Amino acid sequence: MIKINKGKRFQQAVDAVEEYLKKAKGKDQTHSDDKSKSDKGRKAAKPMKIIEEDDEDAFKGGSSDKEQTDSDPEPSSVQRLVAGTVSGFKWESSPASSMEPITKRLKIIEEDTGSTSIQAADSTAINGSITPTDKRIGFLGLGLMGSGVVSNLLKMGHVVTVWNRTAEKCDLFIQEGARLGRTPAEVVSMCDITFSCVSDPKAARDLVLGPSGVLQGIRPGKCYVEMSTVDPETITELAQVITSRGGRFLEAPVSGSQQLSNDGMLVIVAAGDRSVYEDCSSCFQAMGKTSFFIAGEAGNAARMMLILNMVQGSFMATIAEGLTLAQATGQSQQTFLDILCQGQMASTFVDQKCQNILQGNFKPDYYLKHIQKDLRLAISMGDSVNHPTPMAAAANEVYKRAKALDQSDNDMSAVYRAYIH
Repeated sequence: MIKINKGKRFQQAVDAVEEYLKKAKGKDQTHSDDKSKSDKGRKAAKPMKIIEEDDEDAFKGGSSDKEQTDSDPEPSSVQRLVAGTVSGFKWESSPASSMEPITKRLKIIEEDTGSTSIQAADSTAINGSITPTDKRIGFLGLGLMGSGVVSNLLKMGHVVTVWNRTAEKCDLFIQEGARLGRTPAEVVSMCDITFSCVSDPKAARDLVLGPSGVLQGIRPGKCYVEMSTVDPETITELAQVITSRGGRFLEAPVSGSQQLSNDGMLVIVAAGDRSVYEDCSSCFQAMGKTSFFIAGEAGNAARMMLILNMVQGSFMATIAEGLTLAQATGQSQQTFLDILCQGQMASTFVDQKCQNILQGNFKPDYYLKHIQKDLRLAISMGDSVNHPTPMAAAANEVYKRAKALDQSDNDMSAVYRAYIH
């Protein structure tokens, strides 16, 4: 679990060490068993079975306790954690050198209860370890999140054509090797897979349905991947119009920040056309540390992302409330933070956001106006199913107050200012 809040290269190093130790332990065990067999006639240890991609029987039945021997390599702490929570899973093995990073994939079988099945892919790739797709990639929207995504796609060798409403933002990426599209329609017509990442539902609709929009460039077989965090209704509408022209649609909103986007450490939550998700594999590896595919209708990823952002936004507002209450009661805010970061709520998110608040640094890593938009959409989603969201509603009011104080284009941590004005 030490890898979770570390950078990608740190994770790669830990993976390499774990793989090396597994192989070393396996060799030592084999040597010991061979010696025991020759001396005492004991049976050699049974080697671990490698489950192939198409070995469906292994998924259905799994391995029994009797099949597990002491010679099996000990799983990493992350593997042990996941193995305890699912009934069917497999880890892909690679014959590559022990010092090369390995890509682990987990598949969870849909249970009888009808719960949503998820595929998670832990992508700990470095330059040279990803084989970029030969498909031509388009990207629309070069904001805080999109800029980092495109940069990582280019670094990993993908052929990328970019477009942005403010054309000047494309210049840097053209220098890095990207191609320029004059309109969204042109980008889609030139590319096999086109991603978009814009600010809100209106921007997402305008990009597809507006003049020279995506819909005018869609042809049978073209893929469109919506990465914006929007409401499920918008996703459903976009999916319908794209597929009506013979296109293939995937929603893939991302959880993270500008820094995580730059580092290629986003978490991708996808739903829709499963084959498009598979086609995007190398792209998702380049831009994120983990990707999830949620089964069912398009819109499920939007629902999940809104819930995640609702929790994050409410938590940020609560932290800001605690900091300001500490100050109002004569307590040291730094001491409050020090104690908080030694307890159960300790996280990189808490530490970084609080330190920025104490330093008065509200440079946007995730726009305040965007987290308020996500809270508003999550509350509306709750209304649609008659589910109470009182915590999110209270947090939303604080963010609205911060927006009234002209904090919209600052970081979400600027919600702190709503409590001191």
